[in-house]
Amino acid sequence: MSLLDAGPDRSAEDRPAAGELLRFVALGDSLTEGVGDQVAARWRGWAAVLARSLAPEGRAAEGRAVEFTNLAYSGALTVDLATRQLPAALARRPQLAAVLVGGNDTLRTGFDIRRTALELDATLGELSRCGAVLLTACLPDPGTLLRLPAPLARPLARRMRAVNTVVHALTVRHRAIHLHIAELPWCTQRGLLSVDRLHPSAQGHHLIARRFHELLTAAGHPLGPPPVAEPAEPPPGLAADLWWMATQGTRWVAARSTDLLPGLLALAAAEGTARLRGSSGRHDEQMARATAQALAGLG
Repeated sequence: MSLLDAGPDRSAEDRPAAGELLRFVALGDSLTEGVGDQVAARWRGWAAVLARSLAPEGRAAEGRAVEFTNLAYSGALTVDLATRQLPAALARRPQLAAVLVGGNDTLRTGFDIRRTALELDATLGELSRCGAVLLTACLPDPGTLLRLPAPLARPLARRMRAVNTVVHALTVRHRAIHLHIAELPWCTQRGLLSVDRLHPSAQGHHLIARRFHELLTAAGHPLGPPPVAEPAEPPPGLAADLWWMATQGTRWVAARSTDLLPGLLALAAAEGTARLRGSSGRHDEQMARATAQALAGLG
């Protein structure tokens, strides 16, 4: 199915004609909102960069352009996609829809892989039924990016593995185009990460956009030239990074510490106790079993 053709459930009259917009909608959290890639006073991000490369060469003569809508916002959970972002996305009748979420779920004390699977399956299912080509991705775990000590990093990695396992399964279920963002060289190429070490830098966002462009092209979708290898805008200097951390980063940490920090300390204590008893592998097995049961419960 081409981005310019009807989706599996579209009638002939719904197909984009010459001059009609190619509608691209992005759902997700701060990664897709564009945090880390600031242009003027606003976030841009990988989805906006990709949108500029979606219109095939020669389509301009036909008057065809790309209509891009970014519904992602910082702190969004999978449940927020289904309840808040999905209705707005469906109203735009997208031909391409990006759904990247799950990192914030792992940072919550009430993490529930079953609920994550249900909400993500519902979101992807509704978008697929409206005929959209889907983009999904697995994400790196925040503990690794932040280089947290093992008692903190291990439980976060366990949760992120569970989320990514669900995303991989739902990618197959809904025939999405999947990017292994978790496998990109975030930790070996520091320039790909922003000052907070949780979000891509401008260079990192451009890398994600190029990889999605490559996958769409390989799948047979006619696109324009790929995004440039390097952002046109220079990266912010040290003073700008320090200013961001002082004015925004501190608030970000404080807002999440009320929920995240106590939960992380409890996880770290449980992890330390388990390692002393030689039973830390049991927690991995329990999470893997819960993930399998969550997927089996989808039918």
